[in-house]
Formats: sequence, C-alpha cells, structure tokens
Amino acid sequence: MIHQRHFTELPPLSLYVHLPWCVKKCPYCDFNSHEAKTDIPEAAYIQAVLDDLTQELPDIWGRKLSSVFIGGGTPSLFSGDAIDTLMSGIRTLTNLPPTAEVTMEANPGTAEAQKFKDFRQSGINRLSIGVQSFDNKALQALGRIHDAEEAIQAVAMAKNAGFDDFNLDLMFALPEQTIEAAIEDVKQAIALKATHISCYELTLEPNTLFARFPPIVPDDDSKWEMQEAIIKELATQGYQRYEVSAYSKPKRESTHNSNYWQFGDYVGIGAGAHGKISFANTGTITRRWKIKHPKAYMEKASGSERIGGQHNISFEDTAIEFFMNAFRLTQGFALPLFQAHTGVPLANWQPEIDQALDQGFLRQDGLQLAPTDKGVNFLNDLLQVFLTDEPDDPAATKRYPIIPLFDGK
Repeated sequence: MIHQRHFTELPPLSLYVHLPWCVKKCPYCDFNSHEAKTDIPEAAYIQAVLDDLTQELPDIWGRKLSSVFIGGGTPSLFSGDAIDTLMSGIRTLTNLPPTAEVTMEANPGTAEAQKFKDFRQSGINRLSIGVQSFDNKALQALGRIHDAEEAIQAVAMAKNAGFDDFNLDLMFALPEQTIEAAIEDVKQAIALKATHISCYELTLEPNTLFARFPPIVPDDDSKWEMQEAIIKELATQGYQRYEVSAYSKPKRESTHNSNYWQFGDYVGIGAGAHGKISFANTGTITRRWKIKHPKAYMEKASGSERIGGQHNISFEDTAIEFFMNAFRLTQGFALPLFQAHTGVPLANWQPEIDQALDQGFLRQDGLQLAPTDKGVNFLNDLLQVFLTDEPDDPAATKRYPIIPLFDGK
C-alpha cells in the first residue's frame, strides 16, 4: 500500500470567522462563546482577526474562496460598521468572488432592522437565525434571550433587509416537548418561507449547565417519532433532506456546510476557530486551531502566536476523517471525490466499504456511494466499520471512541 498523498487539484476552500461573544451563555452550548459583560472591543478584535487571516495567506495563496461563514457566539451583536470592516478586509486579502455565499449567524434577541440592512450592505447575503423554537416555554427552558414574537420579527427584518436566502435553526427533543409541539415549530418555520431549515436534536454535552443539571427530555422512542414526523412534514412542503439535520428548498443548500461535509478545505480565524488546509507541494493535510480566550487571542503580537495547536492527518485516519462528514449527506459522494479531496485512492479501504455494503449501511449506484436509511439513522455504527489501525486490515484493533453526531446551536 502506498502511504503517500498526491493531489491532482486541491479541494474547494472556505473561510470561517469566529466572533465569540454572546449576551448569555445557553445551558446546552459547548461552543467557544463568552458572555459580553462589558462593551465588546470590536475594533481590536476585528483587527486581530484580519491579522490572523494575513498570517494564513501563505498557505492559501492564489486559491479562490467558495464561501464565508461568520459564526459565534452571537455575531449579530457586532455593529454594522464592524462587520463592514471585516468584510472589506476579507475582500482585500483574499480572492472572494462577488457571487460567493457569505453567511452570518444571528440571534433574534439581538435583531435590529438597521443592523440587518447594514449587514446586507456589507456583503452578507445569507443569514442563519438561531430560533431553536417558537414555543415560549421551550425557549425559556433553553435559556434563550428571545421569545417567539421576536423570532418572527427577526425573519421579517431579514426579508426587509434584502436577505432572499436565510436559514432557521430549530431544535427538537426539548425539555418536556411533545411530538405535536415539535411539529408546530417546523410548521411555523415553513410558514415564514425559510429557504433552509436546520433541525437538530438537543443533546446534553459535557461541560455545559445541562450536563450538570440535566432537564427532563423525551425518551428515545419519542425522539425517534419526532424526527420521523419532522422529516415527513418538511418533505411534504418541498424541503429536501440533504444532510442528517439539514433541509432545503431545491438548490438552496448551504455551500459552506456542504464543502465542510465533503472534506473541503477551510481557513479558521478568530478565537478558538478551527481550520483544515491541504498542501499539494508536501502531500499533507493540516488541522489547525487558534487559542480560545478572546483577550489572550487579541493580545498576541503575531498570527503564529495565536495558533493553539495543529497536526497533520495521518494516512491511516484519512477514511474516518472523510466519512465522519460525507456519510452525513443523504446522497453521499461520487467516488472520485474521495481521492480528489484526500490525495489517496479510495481502493485502500475497499474491504471496509464492502463490509458496510453487506451490512446494509451503504448503497452504491454507479459511482455514487451513499448511506442507506439504516446508515443515516445508525451513523455511529457505520463509522465503526472504518475505525481500524490500518485501512486494509479489518482485524486490526479498534482504537477510536464512537463519534457523536454533530449538535447545532
């Protein structure tokens, strides 16, 4: 077996920008977010982020950005002027096409009509609005700072500001939630004519308030029924489930998230941001992350000092790194994409693929390899097939824990 990568072309490249402040830390949130107890140092932080991007440029020189995603925290806490400075800097430093998807997360509790107009004017063309629920009791249980009416008003503001594309984030299996209540949330999101709906199951993550003081949530059977009912309702209304937790109108999928799920490259800038970059000259794929605390991040004198750590993805880990995301896509991937995005032939893992096909986790249609309904619903079991010491040795000892499904905010 050849343990060497060779890229004939590099995968698409995205940019992720992390703005870490929020009004209040939600009890279920395990993201790198910090309550803004004083005024946010917008100018200093944006300058640090752009310095960070400048430091990354030698590794991505000449490559075009396919998308930008500004996440947090609560990016909509920032002023229109700060976001305009950020976007101007990104356009100056990178090859960002005018038509590229540029998404920004927004909290309904921080929505302002003029701010949304300013964001749109700065070049943001897609909003991801963290609604989570339209039920006030559920919102209170989740520790959200907005109510249902504010969520509906935020969508109206987004439309009036010129956002034709917007995502609504919902969660289900909330404390004491019924199936009927979960479906009502979905129906309200549909009624607001969202082009994209993300619907995640609430999970109790370690190091969160909910982990220490767990709320009463629906049992597994109820969660399953909720998900099945949600999938059916969205399909009836013309939303395609293209990823485990993502549904969109035709051709309104998230470009940024799709690139991530297909093992594309992405630069991560901002406190705690993660990135993944492929290098054709060395045949390596590097994961890199930045130091997490905003104050320490801003105080560093150079971009290299902001790096919290990095490592190269080993040849042996290539398949699981790729499949962890690609098998979340309901249509899977075209077989040539694996080598194009990893630099190694998929044939090295053919025994594992055959095993997953035999077990009913995968289906193959010509050059398309995709998870079956069983594979989507039991993704951890599917991934375990590929968790071996050597990709061509099915008898090798498993050495990874079960991979948890991604949980949205």
